[in-house]
Amino acid sequence: MPSTVDSAISNRFSRRSFFRYAAGASALASFPLLTEPELAMAEMPKFADPNIGIHIDANENPMGPCEAARQAVANIIPRGGRYLFNIGDELAAIFAKQEGLDPASVLAFAGSSEPLHFTVLAFTSKNRPLVIADPGYEAPTWAAQVSGAPILKVPLADPKGAASHDIKAMLAASSNPGVIYICNPNNPTGTVTPRADIEHAVANAPKDTVLLIDEAYIHLSDAMPSLDFVKDGKNVIVLRTFSKLYGMAGLRMGFAVARPDLLAKIAPLGGQNPLPITAVAAAKASLLDPQIVPTRKKQISDTRTQTIAWLKSEDFATTPSVSNCFMLDVKRPGKEVQAALAARDMFVGRIWPAWPNSLRITVGLPSEMMAFRNAFSEVMNSSSAGLTPPLPRRLAKHPFPYLS
Repeated sequence: MPSTVDSAISNRFSRRSFFRYAAGASALASFPLLTEPELAMAEMPKFADPNIGIHIDANENPMGPCEAARQAVANIIPRGGRYLFNIGDELAAIFAKQEGLDPASVLAFAGSSEPLHFTVLAFTSKNRPLVIADPGYEAPTWAAQVSGAPILKVPLADPKGAASHDIKAMLAASSNPGVIYICNPNNPTGTVTPRADIEHAVANAPKDTVLLIDEAYIHLSDAMPSLDFVKDGKNVIVLRTFSKLYGMAGLRMGFAVARPDLLAKIAPLGGQNPLPITAVAAAKASLLDPQIVPTRKKQISDTRTQTIAWLKSEDFATTPSVSNCFMLDVKRPGKEVQAALAARDMFVGRIWPAWPNSLRITVGLPSEMMAFRNAFSEVMNSSSAGLTPPLPRRLAKHPFPYLS
């Protein structure tokens, strides 16, 4: 068992090792709040070099920041010796103006992971459960374990079809939930929950329950955003991030949008450290670029559509995604296919226990998705013929060490 949190992360802990580590309450209290990069890393083969191969496993945008954002970063680097406290407020004010929000209802964070965890920590407890879709983004569950809250997982509605959040079942799961988490579009399925269902949740949730609506992928879809619920003073916290469409996963910038009294309950948990000025500069430039959202939305949509159409032609089903990821049914244990692809330096996303025969695939560059097609064809053809996929020479003595 790792002796420190740092060593646990640096050794690329597996899910199994996490649960061994987290068996005691004291371990849970000291364990880090896990997010997409840690969750992806935990399932990455131990031999994997992040600089080698194709990585379509962490819902990143390989296009990176737009040109205006890159220039803004370069321009602000000489001022890196200053905290520049006010520029985070300036960024929030720009976003608030664009969305018709009160600036007091927007709080900037280094990504949206922090306010996601802080919301769960602030509003759940041993008597106030977290309600979450299954399969869904797992990060809120780690925070719920820290707060000691029960975790109520509700299967997605129509899993072979729309795969949306089953809002009525989520509302029925508890009479006193602290937080109901809705990721829209959903991670990992890339599917949308209809606006009418979200309106139903807002109207029918218990009065002290917080609806945490994660819109990390909203720019990739045509789904109606939920910011109007904040304008109307509802018990809703909306999360936004620059990690996905804007290509800033490594720079870290995001917002929590909510009534000021709700923000006041989550803000102290993060200490409100000064934001990285490079990320703020890049985010500001991104918001002021009118072409980045429609251009990248179309680029990612085209690549996703082509990839899913090819998979369908090969008789493999996917979720009807409108995002930069989708779930792919490989018709056999997903771990086997994931391992065989990894042996070819093709790294795909993780498996959710509720859907053990499905893999999450991130939509990468067109060239990366073509390489995925080739690797997937090789793996599935060899598998269908009863052959064990060949391992790279460097693994010959230790086959599949990453399945521990």
